[in-house]
Amino acid sequence: MVRQSAAAVARVGTHVQISKPAIAAVAASIRASHAARLVGPAAWDTRVHFRDTLRPELTLRYCLVLDALNFCFWPEPGLEYEHLATGLKACLEADPQVLSDDSLAGATPAMVQRLFGRECPVPLADERARFLAEIPKGLRRHGGQVTGLVAAAQQSAAALVDLVVEAFPGFRDQAVYRGRQVFFYKRAQIFVADVWGAFGGGGPGAFHDVQRLTMFADYRVPAQLRTMGILHYATALAEAVDAGRELPAGGEAEVEIRAATVEAVELMRGALAPSLPGITSVTLDWWLWEAGEAGKDAQSPHHRTLVPYY
Repeated sequence: MVRQSAAAVARVGTHVQISKPAIAAVAASIRASHAARLVGPAAWDTRVHFRDTLRPELTLRYCLVLDALNFCFWPEPGLEYEHLATGLKACLEADPQVLSDDSLAGATPAMVQRLFGRECPVPLADERARFLAEIPKGLRRHGGQVTGLVAAAQQSAAALVDLVVEAFPGFRDQAVYRGRQVFFYKRAQIFVADVWGAFGGGGPGAFHDVQRLTMFADYRVPAQLRTMGILHYATALAEAVDAGRELPAGGEAEVEIRAATVEAVELMRGALAPSLPGITSVTLDWWLWEAGEAGKDAQSPHHRTLVPYY
């Protein structure tokens, strides 16, 4: 649904256009040294993330909580994803019960602040607390265990996305564009990808259909694609984004940016497939995100939409 609905928006959008020649040029420039990272699950960076393969439930719970909170860092200057990942890791290592059902059920904005490990205000802290409180409720149908949720997908990445969206309302990342429903499911998909990466494509992360996932439509990747000349914004949109003006959530321009990003990465994957047959949109997303992170000072400005989905 994500791939098809995003492609439909990209075909008719007037605010954002995709440059296929630029996609071909970028695909041709990717060096062989990048191939291994673009084909398999990226190494789970344990400097930033928690992982304990002897306690898979705790690792999976970390991933689920991480991605329940993984959205909208930009309103607070200096706040980054790494602060969440490392803060959550530190809290879990200090007290494994911090992510228990009882703890999550009583989540408050103060708890969210503590998990981030930062003194600065956390944007949308009330929404984040609500999403944490949804986790124990959604896990009841799976025996109260994230391992039960993952097992119910029977090693299908796509099925696990569906189960996450069904169980947790906060992961239902959708929009309506010119009367048609559009699906993105950014955080549901990135949870599945994080499970894949955390376990190196084995154990609970041994999915047989990771290639069915799309990229994760956020802020950083469209800005990176724009920097690469792959995405082109109409004049009014470019001026608004470059000036740091907020775009309304669910507005045509915002939906087109996200949809065109999904479609552009799909086209890039297609361009790379002949030379890298195992390429996935997941690993392309990670590569683009890291490239944008490394060069963010020279990157085009990202769009700004205050929304609890990405």
